[in-house]
Amino acid sequence: MPKKVGTTQWRKQRRKEYLAKKEYRYYIFCEGEQTEPLYFEGFKRMIEDNPIYKDMVLIEIEPCAAETMRVIGMAEQYVRQNGIDKGQIWCVYDKDSFPAKDFNGVAERVDMLNLENPHLQYRAAWSNECIEFWFILHFAYYTSNNHRTEYIKFSNDKFKELGLGKYQKNMKDIFSILMDKGNPKLAIRYAKRIIEDGKGRTPTEIAPGTKVYGLVEELVKYLPEDAGIKFL
Repeated sequence: MPKKVGTTQWRKQRRKEYLAKKEYRYYIFCEGEQTEPLYFEGFKRMIEDNPIYKDMVLIEIEPCAAETMRVIGMAEQYVRQNGIDKGQIWCVYDKDSFPAKDFNGVAERVDMLNLENPHLQYRAAWSNECIEFWFILHFAYYTSNNHRTEYIKFSNDKFKELGLGKYQKNMKDIFSILMDKGNPKLAIRYAKRIIEDGKGRTPTEIAPGTKVYGLVEELVKYLPEDAGIKFL
């Protein structure tokens, strides 16, 4: 059925009015289609249930099914197409086996984009080698530069130890598991220590390492107090 005349314009106006009410805006572009989006959906749900901030915070999560430089390219395209001029644009991506120039290139591109508009800031939440490294920091200070299979094996062993069965990339409750069974406060502390120890190095050279904690620290500010205290 063809759209009625004026429908598109009406929707754009409604979205504009909706955005105007949101003081804090986060657009999260994830390399993967399941693991990362499911994790951040946990934050989104809890924030939207928080009566203090639910009407003030906008969180949009976009699974990209794309690697490194394509993730930020898709983020830039989304920003242009939707006329976004305020907020934080987060690119969440893994090193995996992608070339160093591409992995490092996202952070370099972020620095360039942030010179254009002080009200619209891009951020790189990378993990070297994968998001599972951020997950296991909830349980241990882990600094061995291993292949992702080792990180997943560690996760499997820990989940079985906790009676949670086998770790899977599409676990819908991964956020609550890490928050309730792990230690988010220590994960942030451990991740920051690793980044500090790697000061002056490129993202590729910090192995293992992750900056996912930066986005987590942003979102934690809007969680209900009983949940937020687990992170701070």
